[in-house]
Formats: sequence, structure tokens, C-alpha cells
Amino acid sequence: MKTKRKALLLTFCAVLLVVASVLGTIAYLTSQDEVKNTFTVGQVAINLDEAKVNPDGTVVEGADRVKANSYKLLPGHTYTKDPMVTVLKGSESSYIKMTVTFTMAKELDAIFAPDGADLTSIFNDYNAANWIAKGNTKDATANTRTYEFWYKDAVGAPNGNVALDALFESITVPSTINNDQLKAIAGMKITVNAYAIQADGFETAKDAWDAFS
Repeated sequence: MKTKRKALLLTFCAVLLVVASVLGTIAYLTSQDEVKNTFTVGQVAINLDEAKVNPDGTVVEGADRVKANSYKLLPGHTYTKDPMVTVLKGSESSYIKMTVTFTMAKELDAIFAPDGADLTSIFNDYNAANWIAKGNTKDATANTRTYEFWYKDAVGAPNGNVALDALFESITVPSTINNDQLKAIAGMKITVNAYAIQADGFETAKDAWDAFS
């Protein structure tokens, strides 16, 4: 009886040894692999500024470019105003547009009656070749009129800042405006805004700006 039990125990041990041996073999038949992806984030960045000027529109020599100026309007007088967009280093290719908004649209239309105001006529050296005029819209509630301009091409700046041509160089108050009309538009503001949107993913600038609006 002891001999039988010993034989069974040995047989059981042998089975365990075989199982252990097989499991050991399976453990070695494994494989592992890994793919690592690194993602960087693209950017679109622009800056808008203009030359610093005195109230009479003359440039302040040696001054840094600024975000705002104040003017004292006189009929027939010309004032330096040169809004310029710079696409900043590292920016992806993007479409650029600028808007020029005049307050007191109703008063300006009355001054330039009967056809209303076409305020692009006061822009000097407007760069139509590079900045394409896309029309204007009047907001009766806000009493503003906004002119829109698109830059001719998508612009990227992988290696350094890219300064675009100024939209225009100066503005001239029409000499036909009299003192009473100037008083009617006292406090008028001209606001220039610049916008950029990535070009990638859009076939045309129109597609991009339609998605933006």
C-alpha cells in the first residue's frame, strides 16, 4: 500500500513537473511592441499697429508703433494713419483680413448725400493689389459702417515675423466739409481690426471666413 501511494505521489509530481515545464515555455512565447507619437501644437498669431502721431497727424519721430491715436480734424488736412499687420514668427499659414469701422455712419451719410459716404475715398495710398476690398456693411443700431479687406494670399511665418504692407498710409478729410459738418461728427472713431484664420483645411479664403463668421 505504501509502495502504491509512493508511486502515485511520484506520478503526480511528474505531472506537476510537466505542467510547470509547459507553462514555463508559454511564458517565454510573448511579445511586446510600442509606438510613441509626439504632437506639437500649431499657432496663428498676428499683431496690428500704426505709427504714433500728433493730433495734427504728423509722425512722432523715434516713437514705437501704437494701438491708438487721437486726431484733431480740419477740412482738407491729411493725417498719417498706416494700419499694418505683422504675422508673428512660428505662425502657420493663415488667411488675413482687416476691417475699418467708422462710427456716426448716419451723420457721415448725410454729409455725403445723396449717395451716402464712401469712406474709402479718404484713404491715401490704399494698396488694392494686396488688400482686396470686399464691400461694406452698415449697422443702423450701432450707427456704424464697416469696410472689409482680405489679404491676397495666405501667409505663414515659420522663420521670423512677416510684416504685410499697410492697408493705407494716411487719411484726408475732404475739403468740402464745413465747420458745422465737422461738429456733427465730433467724437467720431475709426477702428481698425485684424483677423487671422488657419489656411489648412480650407480650399479658399472665402471658405475660411465663412466658417469664422
